Amino acid sequence: MSGHAVHDEPTAGRPGAALPVLIQGGMGVGVSGWRLARAVARTGQLGVVSGAALDAMLARRLQQGDPGGHVRRALAALPLPGMAERVLKRYYVAGGIAPGTPYRPTPRLALRPHPDRTDLLVAGNFVEVYLAKEGHAGPVGINYLEKIQMATPASVYGAMLAGVDFVLMGAGIPSEIPQLLDTLAGHGPGEVSVAVAGAGDGERHTVGVDPRALGGDTLPRLPRPRLLAIVSSHVLAAYLARSPRTRPDGFVLESPVAGGHSAPPRGRMVVDEHGEPVYGPRDEIDLAEVRALGLPFWLAGGHAGPEGLRRALAAGACGVQVGSAFALCRESGMAPELRMELLRRAREGTLRVRNDAHASPTGFPFKVAQVPGTLSEEDVFAARPRLCDLGHLRVPYVREGGGVGYRCPAEPVDVHVRKGRPAGDAAGRRCLCNGLLATAGLAQHRPDGYREPPLLTLGQDLSFLADLPDDYGAADVIGYLLGPVRGGR
Repeated sequence: MSGHAVHDEPTAGRPGAALPVLIQGGMGVGVSGWRLARAVARTGQLGVVSGAALDAMLARRLQQGDPGGHVRRALAALPLPGMAERVLKRYYVAGGIAPGTPYRPTPRLALRPHPDRTDLLVAGNFVEVYLAKEGHAGPVGINYLEKIQMATPASVYGAMLAGVDFVLMGAGIPSEIPQLLDTLAGHGPGEVSVAVAGAGDGERHTVGVDPRALGGDTLPRLPRPRLLAIVSSHVLAAYLARSPRTRPDGFVLESPVAGGHSAPPRGRMVVDEHGEPVYGPRDEIDLAEVRALGLPFWLAGGHAGPEGLRRALAAGACGVQVGSAFALCRESGMAPELRMELLRRAREGTLRVRNDAHASPTGFPFKVAQVPGTLSEEDVFAARPRLCDLGHLRVPYVREGGGVGYRCPAEPVDVHVRKGRPAGDAAGRRCLCNGLLATAGLAQHRPDGYREPPLLTLGQDLSFLADLPDDYGAADVIGYLLGPVRGGR
């Protein structure tokens, strides 16, 4: 085996330790769940859980009755006094709620502290990482969207309490995360800035978590995880690397074909005849510029094959990040019937993955797999009553007359207009929060009987399927990718 790959390395996330060749992407809401991350990490490669909406996922799993008892087993290990008991009292339903019963709502993200919300964020992130790390010594990471700033401090603290080895962050500029990790490692109060639309120059809004108020100050110092910034530009990589205060421990360099959110093209947005953003030479990452920064990096998007891995290693990368190949494997957290439908369509050559410039409320292009019965279809989208009840992608703004409000382009159009935005901002916007939870088998049922439809995201390069079994596991993906590396390339 080449010296690049890591196997059975108990400290792969710690400074000075060897680095993995493969990073499993942290996809969607629950798609990169603890079962998938654990399966990958057991091989010594980096298994990654998605850090999106873990508060809602925890609450809904408990309301399902916690099949298998995994969530309750993890909560029993949470070292913060009383937190697990409070969460269980609010959300656990023995035997699960009846089919068609709406899930109990969870507190939406906001600037103002809310003890129930903090409990869910800390506990939800702890549970996911704890279960992913259970029973092996391989490295586990967690993936966050920088745009979901109001969840970040409490979420990161929960993951660190469970011993997370890597924090990966994209969809923004994670310049404050190195300092946050340093602070939380000593159980100090950590905070990040929150972008508030309409705020005046010099006006700073923040959100934070105080471990001392949660009982964390009585615990030993936590190992500090490595931070990998997910970027699509060598310019952004250089900006982050310029100062010890903002410098990550490495980069994931993501191309536009990767699943989920993508950075918009540089300059004025131009779309093709299908309404997809057009990328050009300005959007290509200069690998020589990144290598000159002296930090480790991985390539992501369109590298899910032995040849892609060979190219990455030859270019000076530590390896590759692979998402879609793992999203479609047996250990994926995607609802099984949806995973099998995607596999069937992909193998038949009938699956189209569209880089939709308008689907995401964030304004970032978002890959949407075109599957009947999902929010990719205009009639399904049009039939869905617009509402924003989860709110992970809400944006805080300064209200007319003062005070802070919250808005989301996926909320009812008239509501969005009343909050000071043009109706055109809401055109085509899908509710990613509800759609992605439905993809993970946690769809909300409304009191009138309406059931939230799923929204499927996947990368645009599916060529790896030709070299994998019809119904494959995470180990098959790793064997396929690393075979040439083990053979000395």
